[in-house]
Amino acid sequence: MKALIAMSGGVDSSVAALLMKEKGYDCIGCTMKLYANEDIGMCNSHTCCSLDDVEDAKAVARRLDMPHHTFNFQDKFKETVIQNFIDCYEHGMTPNPCIECNKHMKFNELYRRGQILGCDKIVTGHYVRIRKCDNKYQLLKGLDANKDQSYVLYNMNQEELAHTEFPLGELSKDEVRKIAENHDFINADKPDSQDICFVPDGDYVSSLKRFTGKEYEPGNFVDLNGNVLGRHNGIVGYTIGQRKGLGISYEHPLYVVSLDTEKNEVVLGKNDDLFSKDVLVKNINWIDPEDSRTEFDCSAKVRYRMSDKPCHVKRVGDKAAKVTFFEPQRAITPGQAAVFYDGDVVLGGGTIVRE
Repeated sequence: MKALIAMSGGVDSSVAALLMKEKGYDCIGCTMKLYANEDIGMCNSHTCCSLDDVEDAKAVARRLDMPHHTFNFQDKFKETVIQNFIDCYEHGMTPNPCIECNKHMKFNELYRRGQILGCDKIVTGHYVRIRKCDNKYQLLKGLDANKDQSYVLYNMNQEELAHTEFPLGELSKDEVRKIAENHDFINADKPDSQDICFVPDGDYVSSLKRFTGKEYEPGNFVDLNGNVLGRHNGIVGYTIGQRKGLGISYEHPLYVVSLDTEKNEVVLGKNDDLFSKDVLVKNINWIDPEDSRTEFDCSAKVRYRMSDKPCHVKRVGDKAAKVTFFEPQRAITPGQAAVFYDGDVVLGGGTIVRE
């Protein structure tokens, strides 16, 4: 059996490679080159897929006596992940690039490359699990609740799950680091990478300007009744729920409640105005394509760093659903994902949109 190991240069994918070797797989390591450091305006070792990370991945591969390849996927990454990032912000949404990267790069481009190399499995260092049940594959949360990454993998299908392994799904981060230390891996103590690898220091507005060459037009801050409260510096610089950086003194704290791209207005309100129960979700991927239920109760997340909450799902066609949470949720944001769960099992997910 042959496995293609996606090695980011971090400790998680390195330990995943080791565990697959120990299971007897003939392993090939690979690192996806998704961008050049100069393209993102920075050179450091705290973003995944940087040049330093490639060297770390190669070092671990040498230690494990396995070949390592670097695949240049820069054009595809720009076309799918970075362009989606731009489009979302320019249309008043907040993207999750990690979801797009997993969908288009790891379990599309990399999966196809693995097939060319004759690999039986694609392997990553995600903290999730796969289980086969009644001749179907299920995606489950990782056992370490603090590291569970199922939210960003809801786009996986049955074929991909059948040919993927997640060796870290039943481990904690501390256990993974201990394994790396015991094998003297160069990256045993390496910090985790930031969420958005191509946005240096979290300054996504500067990144947008660099990618597009644009300066974004200022506009009005308005309240829920349309009264002008001040001027903003470009609508792309604001996200739902934001409080800091508004630059407005008011009788009570103000938060970004919505974004009106047609009027180039940022709508502000109270914290209470951010809570709602109803969500419209489109472009849904159901992991079990034969699950034909039109309405059901489950739980759902509407952002990565939250616990899933009870809700009712009513399908509207194959790829859309109206979701009603039993309790109001704060700052439900267009562009983010809603991911559905039955206990630890991921049912599927899609993109939150405005109704």
